[in-house]
Amino acid sequence: MQRWAALLARRLLQLLVLSLVVGLLSFLMMRALPGDMAMRIAAGRYGYDLVGAAAAASVRAELGLDLPIWQALATWCADLLRLRLGDSLVSGEPVWHELSQHLGATLQLTGAALLMAVLLGLPMGLISALRPQGWLARAITVLAVALRATPPFMIALALILLAAVKLGMLPVAGTHERGALLLPALSLALPLAAGLAQVFATTLREALALPSQEFARLKGLSDVQAVRLHALRHTAPPMLAYIGMQAVLLSEGAVVVEALFAWPGIGHALVHGVFGRDVPVIQGAALTMGAMFIAFNLLIDALSLWVDPRLRAGGRA
Repeated sequence: MQRWAALLARRLLQLLVLSLVVGLLSFLMMRALPGDMAMRIAAGRYGYDLVGAAAAASVRAELGLDLPIWQALATWCADLLRLRLGDSLVSGEPVWHELSQHLGATLQLTGAALLMAVLLGLPMGLISALRPQGWLARAITVLAVALRATPPFMIALALILLAAVKLGMLPVAGTHERGALLLPALSLALPLAAGLAQVFATTLREALALPSQEFARLKGLSDVQAVRLHALRHTAPPMLAYIGMQAVLLSEGAVVVEALFAWPGIGHALVHGVFGRDVPVIQGAALTMGAMFIAFNLLIDALSLWVDPRLRAGGRA
């Protein structure tokens, strides 16, 4: 129970530090960008054709953009302490309301990507571990190295050209058509599946070489039973640790993939916030993505404590 409490307290402290750092960096970077911030916000509200000096001056006075930086930042910190992220500078809607509409889409996309990665990566790793000298295992190794070296946006563009443009099998963008989730989720899942396959193959080969495997066979278990009952349990902790480390890469890749496929997630909102200089939306989107990463790692830590008795006993795996 003490380890659970310490784990929760550590993650809450990370969330607090993350909130302060993300808010400060987002605010300073948006203020440091060249160009008139009020003009960009007015263009986001009324359109570029209807924006003039008078509209920009009105927006500047309304939003207090001429206030000192420290005063504007102090206002945001005070709102954050009250669990408010402020209002969008472009739409005027509360940031919580806008981001809540995007959060579900991001969770749907990342959940589908993780499921695809597990369904693809575990069989590939199993084949590589059980038949390491076969041609299929060698092909899987080459494919895994190539996928891990390729950025998600390059995979996304390749999938768009092949599956959507050339074959016309799946929609290119949006969320309303059938199968719209498949391409963006697969773009994120393929590099993660490649890494999972390599980690799973390595840990499974190590487990198969342990004395416990030979002892399991001496007890009368078949090779399949020995792998299922003993070796697979040995692979669970490092697999969970790897998924936790890759979660941040999945979050970073989702920003670009959501923009490419017009997927209405947090990353999509972040990109539009940057173009419109909508500082509260940028801060809220970045903070939400960071909180998702911390929450996901908390879940991974809890699962690791559950599957690894060494951690529950206070040891280090």
